[in-house]
Amino acid sequence: MTGAAIFGCDGTALAAEEAAFFRDADPLGFILFARNVESPDQLLRLTSALREAVGRDAPVLVDQEGGRVQRLRPPHWREHMPALDLVMQASDPLRAMEIRFTLIASELRAVGIDTNCAPVADVASALTHPFLRNRCYGDDADAVTRLADIAARAQLAQGVLPVIKHMPGHGRATADSHRDLPTVIATRAELEQDFAPFRALAHLPMAMTAHIVFSALDDRPATCSPVMIDLIRNDIGFDGLLMTDDIEMEALQGSVHDRSRAAIAAGCDVVLHCNGSMSVRRDVAAAAGQLTPAATRRAKVALDQRVDPQTVDAKALAAELSDLLGG
Repeated sequence: MTGAAIFGCDGTALAAEEAAFFRDADPLGFILFARNVESPDQLLRLTSALREAVGRDAPVLVDQEGGRVQRLRPPHWREHMPALDLVMQASDPLRAMEIRFTLIASELRAVGIDTNCAPVADVASALTHPFLRNRCYGDDADAVTRLADIAARAQLAQGVLPVIKHMPGHGRATADSHRDLPTVIATRAELEQDFAPFRALAHLPMAMTAHIVFSALDDRPATCSPVMIDLIRNDIGFDGLLMTDDIEMEALQGSVHDRSRAAIAAGCDVVLHCNGSMSVRRDVAAAAGQLTPAATRRAKVALDQRVDPQTVDAKALAAELSDLLGG
């Protein structure tokens, strides 16, 4: 059976020890970072080796939002400005976002990456921590929904699965969850603005949780909170594949083993482990266990949406995007 984890790997080529571990653990998929990226040919060899290790067409993920969160960069891939800058600068933000993610997805699919951890559907505010703020698409929930929707559809058209983040909403957080546990102090009614884009986009195939405490609802971070996962499933209405944000982030307490167990017990489908030693990977694999029948169904529904990419004229699209941004 398939393991309920997604793992990173160490370098630009798959080491023999890693390949052996992946064969045994059989994780649902893999995630890549800048440390894994050197050139298009190298990256295609790596994504092929990862799939060969598990003997199936496993999803290979990356964070390619543009701006600061962009793992594939020049000279081989396009550089993109932060999303909030694009929205503020473009004469037609919706078309600019569509082109942006068509180009991103086309480049990803060409090197064997079929899943992108984007769009960001968090609603920004004046208080949003700088680590997230300019990655957001705006401070109006309806506008964020429209922009995130077109970004997701553009990627799906290129055969790249979008992972919407960070459910059920990271915009009110005033701390960086990579380093600290944010606590959002807002009423349930006030949180509706944060939840609204995710509710409107609940049809999308995959999503990532937020390591945030919503004090009006629970004292545990959403990733490890049965209350919050129930809200995601039954109030927001998301029945797609739900993965954790990186389980190594310092917002979460306890061992990585305990964090992984808590996330699965809360109702997450998959634990995302981005970077760590082989012994820690083994701990995560043991704690996450196997995909549940419900998670297996959700994974199949998501992965079945990987279609053959549409043909794009990248040069023409890039020129159009430049015009939309004022040349």
